[in-house]
Amino acid sequence: MLIFRYITRDLLSSTFAVCTVLLMIIISGRFVKYLAQAAAGELDAGILLAVIGYRLPGFLELILPLAFFLGVLLAYGRLYVQNEMTVMMACGMSQLRLVVYTLIPALMVALLVAWLSFDIGPSGLRKAEALLTAQKERGELDGMAASHFYPLQGGKGVTYAEEVNEDGLMKDVFLAENNPEAEDGKQLVLVVAETGRQHRSESGKSGYLVLEKGYRIQGVPGRADYQITRFEEYGQRLSKPKKRGRRDKADALSTRDLMASDKLTHVAALQWRFSVPILVLIVTLIAIPLSKTDPRQGRFGKMLPAILLYVIYLVMLNGARGAVEDGKISSSLGLWWVHVLFLFIAVFLLFLPTMKQRFKRQKTVGV
Repeated sequence: MLIFRYITRDLLSSTFAVCTVLLMIIISGRFVKYLAQAAAGELDAGILLAVIGYRLPGFLELILPLAFFLGVLLAYGRLYVQNEMTVMMACGMSQLRLVVYTLIPALMVALLVAWLSFDIGPSGLRKAEALLTAQKERGELDGMAASHFYPLQGGKGVTYAEEVNEDGLMKDVFLAENNPEAEDGKQLVLVVAETGRQHRSESGKSGYLVLEKGYRIQGVPGRADYQITRFEEYGQRLSKPKKRGRRDKADALSTRDLMASDKLTHVAALQWRFSVPILVLIVTLIAIPLSKTDPRQGRFGKMLPAILLYVIYLVMLNGARGAVEDGKISSSLGLWWVHVLFLFIAVFLLFLPTMKQRFKRQKTVGV
C-alpha cells in the first residue's frame, strides 16, 4: 500500500504539472484570438473571461488524457533512471501489479474526463456559443469604443468617435467610406460631425447612424473637384445585423439529446464522448511499457515515439468520427475499432519483454 501511495502521488503530481502547462498554452492562444476580435469591435471585451470560463471544461476534456499519458511517462521514466523501479521489481513488484497500481488513478482520471465529456463540457459550450452568437447579432456600432477606429461591416468604410457615453451618444464623429454611387469607385466620402447616435426604425429591422451639425466632403483624393455640404442632420444607413440561428452543433447538445437521435453526426458525437474516457485507460496501458528506460537513455528516451503513437491514436479517432458522420463507416463499427486496435498494441507492448525472454530461452535450449 505504501508503494501504491508513492506511485499514485508521483503520477498525479506529474499529471497536474503537465496539465497546467498545456492548459495555459491553450487558454493563452484562445484568449489572444478573442482579444483580437474584441479589438476589432466584433466582441465585447466584458465577455472574454466568461467565454474562456465556459470553454474551460472542454479544454480539460482533451488535455487530461494527454496530461496523464505524459505523467506516466515522466513519473515512471524517473523511477527507471534512478533505479527505483529496479529495486521495486527486485522486491516482488510484478508487471501485473504495476499495471493495476497505475490503472487505479487512471480510472479516477477517466471518470473525471467522462463527467466533463458527458455533462459539463457540452453545457459550457452551449453557454459560450450563446454569448458569441449574441455578439454576432448586435447592431453594427453597438460595440463601438471611444478613440478607436471602427470598421463598418463589409469593409465599406470606417468611423471614429472621440467620446462615447453610456447612452451611446458619440461626440466629434468622423466617417469615411467609398461612394457606392460613383462609377469609377474611387470617389471618397468624408463626414465630420459634432455628435452622432445610432437610431433604429420603428420595425427594428433597419439601423441608421444619425450625425448632427457637420460637413460632408465628397471627391476623388488628389483632385480639386470636390464637394462640401454642411448639414444639421445626416443619416447613414447601417448594415443589418447578421441573424444567426442557434446552430445544431452536435458537441453542444446534451448527452440525452444525442442518445435520442439517430442522425449520423449525433451518433458520432455520442461515440466520441464515450471514447475520451476509454482513451485515458488505453493510453495508460501503452505508457507503462514505453516508460521503461535505462540511465543511459534518460527519462525522455522514449518520449518522442510515445507522443507519436498518441497522436496517431487521436488522429485515427477523429478520422473515424468523420467517416461515421459521412456515412463511410457503419455506426455500429463507429470509433470502437480504433480502441480495439490500440488495445491490442498496448497488450503487445506489455507482453513484448516476456516474449523476448521466452524466445531467448528457446534459442539457448536449442543451441
